[in-house]
Amino acid sequence: MADTLRSETWPIGRRAIASWEITSVMVSCLVAEWTVTALSGGSKVLMAIPVGFALALMLVSHVSYGETLKDLGFRLDNFLPACRLLLLPTVVVIAGILLTGWFLRGGMPAVSLLRPRLTLVPLWALFQQYALQGYLNRRAQIALGPGWTSVALVGILFSLVHFPNLFLCFLTLLGGLIWAFAYQRQPNLFALAISHTVASISIAVAIPLPYINGLRVGFKYFG
Repeated sequence: MADTLRSETWPIGRRAIASWEITSVMVSCLVAEWTVTALSGGSKVLMAIPVGFALALMLVSHVSYGETLKDLGFRLDNFLPACRLLLLPTVVVIAGILLTGWFLRGGMPAVSLLRPRLTLVPLWALFQQYALQGYLNRRAQIALGPGWTSVALVGILFSLVHFPNLFLCFLTLLGGLIWAFAYQRQPNLFALAISHTVASISIAVAIPLPYINGLRVGFKYFG
């Protein structure tokens, strides 16, 4: 874990700011998922307002901390070590997803087909891992220090944005903990995105739609 992110190396004021940054981005995401979705009728233009605000805050924050793309995890020098770190937990989780799907289907083979939109999953997974690890995890390490406290916070935050889809909340909590733990040891967003992509496609293909409600979260869960 990077010593530069140890909380004791930062003044109390900086740690408080990091906590505020985490809160601000999370509030923007939750507002987009719940309030804006409900009031906008699904308008992508209105949805872009809180999302754009959160992204702008993140970019400004990176500049203020002097963080480079390599610092955030857009790098290749530790790609293989990161993949090795993620391999076993990813395989175990995917096996669990496939077995769960088999059980929920009563032993019947999966009938879900790979849909065209799933081709965009790798890019979406990379963006999510950037926001989750390259921003929230790094700020959590400043506020709380590296280790299980900040790892747990990242996992909980990732699960929270998937509420009220309880099935996804559980899976994203588990995935969030694994990915946050791996990132603090080998910060590589590309390796994390691969793990995230495989897990997401496994859920979409193996789990019957009624149990995941079409992967809907936030206000859309009820629509």
